[in-house]
Amino acid sequence: MSTKRSPAHRRSSRPHAVPSPRALLAAAVAAAGLASLPAHAVGTRSFELRTLEELKGGDLTGVSVDSNGNVRAGLTLGATPLPDATSIWSSVVLPDGTVLLGTGNEGKIYSVSGGRVAVVATTGQMAVSSLALAFDGDVIAGTFPEGKLYRLPRGAGNGGPAKLFAELPQTEDVWGLAYDARARALYAATGPDGKLFRVDAAGKAQVYFDSDEPHLVSVAVADDGAVYAGSNGKALLYKLTAPGRATVLHDFDADDVKAIAVAPGAKGGAVYAIANKYAEAFAPPKRNRSGPPSPQPARAQKPGKGVLVRFDRRGVAERMMSDDETHYVSLGLDDDLAPYVGTGAEGQLYTVSDNHVARLVADTDERQVGAFMLAGKRRFIATTDPAVFHEVKGVGGASAVWTSKVLDAGLRATFGRLTWRSDGALELETRSGNTDTPDSTWSPWSPALAAPGDTKSPPARFVQIRARWSRDPGAVLREVKLAFVTDNARAVVTSIEAAPKGQTKPPRTNLPSSGGEAPKPVSALQLTWKVDNPDQDDLRYRLSYRMEGQSTWRSMLKPGEKVTRAEHVWDTTALPEGEYRILVEASDELANPPERALRHSLESGTVLVDTTPPVFRTLALQGRRLTGEVVDGLGPVARIEVSIAGLEEWRPIFPSDGIFDEAAEPFDADLGAIVPPGSHLLAVRAYDSAGNVVTRDIEAR
Repeated sequence: MSTKRSPAHRRSSRPHAVPSPRALLAAAVAAAGLASLPAHAVGTRSFELRTLEELKGGDLTGVSVDSNGNVRAGLTLGATPLPDATSIWSSVVLPDGTVLLGTGNEGKIYSVSGGRVAVVATTGQMAVSSLALAFDGDVIAGTFPEGKLYRLPRGAGNGGPAKLFAELPQTEDVWGLAYDARARALYAATGPDGKLFRVDAAGKAQVYFDSDEPHLVSVAVADDGAVYAGSNGKALLYKLTAPGRATVLHDFDADDVKAIAVAPGAKGGAVYAIANKYAEAFAPPKRNRSGPPSPQPARAQKPGKGVLVRFDRRGVAERMMSDDETHYVSLGLDDDLAPYVGTGAEGQLYTVSDNHVARLVADTDERQVGAFMLAGKRRFIATTDPAVFHEVKGVGGASAVWTSKVLDAGLRATFGRLTWRSDGALELETRSGNTDTPDSTWSPWSPALAAPGDTKSPPARFVQIRARWSRDPGAVLREVKLAFVTDNARAVVTSIEAAPKGQTKPPRTNLPSSGGEAPKPVSALQLTWKVDNPDQDDLRYRLSYRMEGQSTWRSMLKPGEKVTRAEHVWDTTALPEGEYRILVEASDELANPPERALRHSLESGTVLVDTTPPVFRTLALQGRRLTGEVVDGLGPVARIEVSIAGLEEWRPIFPSDGIFDEAAEPFDADLGAIVPPGSHLLAVRAYDSAGNVVTRDIEAR
């Protein structure tokens, strides 16, 4: 397969947006085929490319990659752009080898012959969605949005308007055409009423089948006269043996049956169908009712999920291939009746063997494979966005080149030994750079290695690997491995939090003077901290504390205690009350020799250690007037409340100056509105800012 993927289309193993170096490195491990290693590693790692997903995604020139991880010579493609066309919807090959292409968004039909491209006919429609070689070698074109069929005698035209062949009643969209040569009948799959029309040589159309679906989008005819049609909506595959006589061959868990291909009965008569489940709802292209359709920019559909299913003579379904990353657009069989599928998101062409080995045979620069032909003498792939005709020039050879996707080490790396497994002689090279898309700042390709050895590419974050088949066109590459070691990056402590053990949030430093439940004081603090660890080294933490106003840091840990998780319980029972600061040091000494080990430390804000409740220096009740004074060792006093014993309804009392802001707070409160006449036992309690509480009883008479 021949591709030169543009920088904008080139797929890198690096995500487009990453929240942190650590997340970036984790993504690189998953996407770039990075060998799984223990977390304690700035040590040697490696890129290991051995599966289809790992080996595809770069530039593939004349090579193919299968699902067993084999890279071998593949299709060599030419590239002929179609002027003034944005999309290719359909194709047909004339007896003389000329290829006709149905295009959008102006509904033109192009011919490609001998490397020359010309407009054969115009339809005035938005797109020529289907082409069929039909009556006496004439070409019939199906279009939308007016449900019209056009006829090109022997496929010829002078570039002017095509001749109208039939106008299908109550039809807007003609999605597919299939010709039954034995019955001299043309079938048209249409929407928006989900009808299948049968059209004779005179252009007379009759409804052959009226489904309950909104659109029939595909149709094919078997050599025994059976007609197969696929729907959009419930994704039903119908088999019709007579007008109106239909059975559902298969109900896909999908949105449409996009295309159908039928093998000759003499060779098994297998029926193939591709079905898709889309990421967004199906909507026919916009229509301009007041006049001819105006050109519209091609809109990239969100990738869906595609599946290829084969049905044997008995109608038994066998799932041959599926893709959760892209939907399927086109389907065809080669001379050996092997199925091929064109994708709708990356412009790729796949085939699959009878034993379910999938193989990527073409990876174009365009977005979508709209049509292709790999049977007979004229073989090609026609793509969309932009519209390009790729002639198949041959199969691989000495010019075949496989280039990996851009591999991301996450940090700057030094590259070591490049190894591979292969049948036959290959030459491998590398290049490196610090941008996720290769540009002029990247190094040149390194000297070629004919056998595994040390690569000469300079240290960088990104690297690519290239293999050439110049020594042995029949060689098969099976696995590629490149060792590297990243620069040691310092782990940085970014935040520290201290919360009472058993709580997930730090304590409030200012307890509200009323309302809400006060925190329960504890003597153990749960310390947690966050660390940005770019290279995912195993880390060791050292914890220290000092009292506010002092300069000496004291270790929080016991002799020999080693902390390797970003959390620790600090028992403050034996500490004097006061405000403290905590120092957390992160070291990567467990993953690096002493001369490479790096450290970083962060000092916390103030942390209050207060486990002693306040006291009532005085407390008296004269009638219904309550007076007293609350004193706390650290202060400030944060709340005073009173309740009639047994009622569990606490009412706030404010200090004499109305503000809780000192370690000693006198108060004088009239309880007449709270305590009714008679004898009552009152409970009075006071909190400090750490949540420590003292409660006293007093009798009201």
